[in-house]
Formats: sequence, C-alpha cells, structure tokens
Amino acid sequence: MAMLLKKVWESVSNRATSFSSSSIDSVTTPPSYTESSSSLGDFDRLPIDVVLQIVRLVGPKDAARLSVVCKSWRPLVSDNRLWIYFLQNYHDTWDSVFFVETHLRSGYPIQTFSSPITELSFMRIYGQRVQVPGAVIVDGGSGHCKYGWSKNACPSGRSATFLAFFHSLSPLELYGLKISLQSLQDADTEAARASRRQLKDAIYTALFDMNVPAVCAINQATLALYAAQRTSGIVVNIGFQVTSVVPILHGKVMRTVGVEVMGVGALKVTGFLREQMQQNNLNFESLHTVQTLKENLCYVAADYEAELYKDTQASFEVPGEGWFTLSKERFKTGEVLFQPSIAGVCAMGLQQAVALCMDHCHASELTEDDAWFKTIVLSGGTSCLPGLAERLEKELHGLLPPSISNGIRVISPPYGADSAWIGAKLIGNVSYFITNYLDHAKLDIFTTVMFSCRTS
Repeated sequence: MAMLLKKVWESVSNRATSFSSSSIDSVTTPPSYTESSSSLGDFDRLPIDVVLQIVRLVGPKDAARLSVVCKSWRPLVSDNRLWIYFLQNYHDTWDSVFFVETHLRSGYPIQTFSSPITELSFMRIYGQRVQVPGAVIVDGGSGHCKYGWSKNACPSGRSATFLAFFHSLSPLELYGLKISLQSLQDADTEAARASRRQLKDAIYTALFDMNVPAVCAINQATLALYAAQRTSGIVVNIGFQVTSVVPILHGKVMRTVGVEVMGVGALKVTGFLREQMQQNNLNFESLHTVQTLKENLCYVAADYEAELYKDTQASFEVPGEGWFTLSKERFKTGEVLFQPSIAGVCAMGLQQAVALCMDHCHASELTEDDAWFKTIVLSGGTSCLPGLAERLEKELHGLLPPSISNGIRVISPPYGADSAWIGAKLIGNVSYFITNYLDHAKLDIFTTVMFSCRTS
C-alpha cells in the first residue's frame, strides 16, 4: 500500500504542470464521498478536486488497485465520472460507448437497460471492455472490402472485390448477376432463406478451416444503424450495384414489411458521370479518376430545375492526371438517384422507394408508436454526396401524407463510407461481445463478418 501511495504522490509531482482549471472542474466530488466518513490519510490535506486529478493521472489500473487495497479510497475511485473519463481514452467517443453499453451489450434480441446511469458501474464496464480480446472486422460488399482490427479507430485496409472488376460486362450479364445477389439479400421466400443459410455455412466453413476461433456475421444495414446510435429506423444502403431500403426494428430486419430495392447503385452513378465527361471530351485514364471526381466535386441539388440555371463550375486536381473542370455534371450525377431515367434506367427513384417502405411500415402497425421508422440513415460511399440527406427529406415530405411524414429525419452516413465497419467495431468492443454475440451469430447478405481473435 505504501508503494502504491508513493507512486500516486510521485505522479502529482511529475505531472503537476498538466493540471488545468477546465479539467479539474470536469470531475466533481462523488456523492458517496465525505471527509467525515472516510479518511485518505495525508491526502486529506489536499482539496478533493486535486485528489481526483491525481487518481485520473495514475491511470485506470492503479486506480482500480486503490479501490481494492484500501477501503477508504473505494468510494472515491469507483465513481462513474472517473471511469467515464478513462473510457473516453478509447478511440470510441463517450456517446458511442454509452450507446452500445446501454443498448447493445445484451446481444440479440436487443434489450435496452432500464437502469439509470447512476446504477451502472462504469468501473466494471471498463474492466470488462479491457478483457474483450478484439476482433478482425471484414466489411465485404459487392464492390469493395474494408478490413481491420476492432481496437483501431478505422479500417486498416481496403480492396476492390470481384464485381468492381466486372463493370465492363454486358448489361444483360450484370442484370443477371445483380438479380442473383438481390434474391439472396432481400427476398423472404424459403428459397432465399435456404440460399442465405447455404452462404452462411460456406463462410463459416472457410473461416473455421483457417482456424478462426469464432465468427459473428451481422447485416450491414443494421451496423450502419448502430453507427448512428439507433436500434430502429430505415437504412438506405447505396451499394455497388443496387440501393436497398431496409426497415429495422430493435436491431432486426423487418423482411415481413419488405425491403425495397431500386436498380441504381454506385456503379451506375459513377458510370453516368463517365458518360457525361466523354460527351464533353474530358479525357481520363480510368474509372478511378471518375470516382475521385464524383467524391470531390459532385453534389445533390436541393432543386434540380433551378440548379440548371446556375453557374456551378468547379475544378479539382486528380494526382497524376492534372486538373478537371466540371459544371452541370456536378449535380446531374447525383440526380440519377432521384431520376434514374436521365441515365437510361427504368426504375423508381430513391424518394419513391423510401416512401413505399415507410408506407408499408406504417400499414404494418408493428408497434403503437410510428416514430420507429421515421429516422432514415444513409449508408454507403455514394450516400456521402453533399445535399443528399436534405433533398431526400424534402422529397419525402412532398410524397407522403403528414400522418407519416411528420417527424421524418434523414441522417447522413455518421462515419462516411466506413459506417458499417464502425458499427461492427462498436459491437466488437462491447463488454459482453464474446458472451452475447458470438453465441448468437446472424447472417444476412451482404454482411460484415467479425473474426474473434483470442490472445494468449
């Protein structure tokens, strides 16, 4: 005990310059601690806010030891605010930590904790999160794959998958491939369910042959919803080939309500920009150049007809190819999502697909409160186009009656193109990940697969 207290005191001496009035004010005296009921020895001579700063500086490990070896320190170092501070040192923000630990730690089906924050022991939660071994997260879409370690802030690598190389296929071949994948993803027939089970078995077999100790596979739309700190809502996932509108209630995809699909995805949007550039004699070396311009210059107009009469010219330098200047192509590209016909596609627009899904959710009367489907979360790289969320919200108010449209909120991808990966990361670091997720693995194409890696 003497050695531990000596280390605490040395910590004050060595780091005194790091104190600031703002940080001291951020931690107040724990309600359970009073000088009359406990004695901290020589530390009683210090103001309590300084003592709290000392405990913060020694770190979580020694703070936990203080609570074990000395009963007098226990009320002080077990205070939730101290451990919230330690949890904030994770890559996850505190609000995301709080969300997963109060909404997702029970596993599936989701059971929100009813206990107030004062009844949760964040000291215990911190200890449980430290013991979670972490997982390799693989977010595999039909166009691109992101992968990395759940303890990291973001994916460590990205690569193109097989469909990204097949954009030169004939329209008929692409259509057949798209329908095959779509039938796995969206249908609720026995054949589709059997196909998903077969895919699940194939993935698990491949991974277990690689000596992966445990696997958890979760729908990408669900993970994007979690990244937005929601468990219910509608996720608009703009994928590589198609866009899926997915209703989710308490973490479960409502296939009985229906998953709407529109035949326009990121590839068609990028391809339409390529066609416009070719028509305007803008030379480029690859589709990657076009995608770079889409990501940096294109946007969605709030009013398409009005935008046609504006000066919208802007330039961007693509490394290795020089400067490119776009004008009306900037907003016409994103307009394909709302008017597929301008790109020669016979399909309903995004606003119509979402409105149809919301109408089905309203008619299903799954809960007494209709608010669950009025939060719409965008997902996928193309959904990061500026103005998309605002335009979709505006269109929905024009299409739907007030009884459905009142309270609608469209949320841009909370973590950009990495939203689904981040959703998996949040689950992979939750305190009860091993117990509640790996034992109740779910799989829906397309999925994010998390490989649990146990350390010795």
